[in-house]
Amino acid sequence: MSGTVTIEDLQTAPRRVRKERNAKFLLLFTALISVVISIVLVFSLFSEAWDFIVGIDWASTWSEGWYPRRGLYDVKTLFVATLITTGIAMAVAGPIGLAAAIYLSEYASSRTRALIKPVLEILAGVPSVVLGFFALFFIAPEIIGRLNEDASAGSLAAAGVGVGLLTIPLVASVSEDAMKAVPLDLREAGAGLGARKSVISSRVVFPAAISGIVASFIVATSRAIGETMVVFIAGGAADSAGYTHSAFEGSLTMTAAMASLASGTDQVKGEGLTFQSLFFVGLLLFAITFMLNMVADRFVRRVQERY
Repeated sequence: MSGTVTIEDLQTAPRRVRKERNAKFLLLFTALISVVISIVLVFSLFSEAWDFIVGIDWASTWSEGWYPRRGLYDVKTLFVATLITTGIAMAVAGPIGLAAAIYLSEYASSRTRALIKPVLEILAGVPSVVLGFFALFFIAPEIIGRLNEDASAGSLAAAGVGVGLLTIPLVASVSEDAMKAVPLDLREAGAGLGARKSVISSRVVFPAAISGIVASFIVATSRAIGETMVVFIAGGAADSAGYTHSAFEGSLTMTAAMASLASGTDQVKGEGLTFQSLFFVGLLLFAITFMLNMVADRFVRRVQERY
């Protein structure tokens, strides 16, 4: 019978099967490359850091400051400076970025959104070294200097504000995408109950998009912790720093300490473990960001809404 469909007619052509198989192996290979690169990076980081861990006098890691060429590796100096800078950065980027996301998602017209969105993306594309000099020569004297006349020319506060400006587009973009993903039915249901736009935004859209908003804050926090050039330029310290918990004084964050100490391989001199201290700080930085992302992932999974 001419209209009968056989099993052979339903089978995929051998040539197409080979193409699909080759594409599968190619994609698997590229995925494995990224895994191998990650393993190699962690291994190289840990191998040098291990020499520091087993060879250091741990009393030197809790001293009066970070002076690696003198054999003083005060970890709390770097950790507190990183915490202060990141806290100031998120205090700047969080409210501004979230407000921008709410406006773009709930209030802005399509024409206004088409104008503001590219401006935020341009801000995200500004090189961090440019923002570093902007923080040093404008934010430090004109903003931080007016808040505290005794503030250093370069300070953690100036660096924190600079990093905050750098992370505003990240918070705004990810949060706005999360709010845009909230179904229109929820907004219409709120409007049908007589709720105002502000009530719908704060009590309907915001709770429904909370997982994405939290994710944006976590990503921005990780970005702020890992920022190097802004804190290196505007942080107010060279390759060493005494301990301080004041945001108006200069100090070194973890990334700035690594950058300043490794500025030229011939400059990594001093005590025997000066070079290895770079990898130890890098390992601490990796552990902090890894734990932060793990906690964020569990939190997002717990509060995530599915529609």
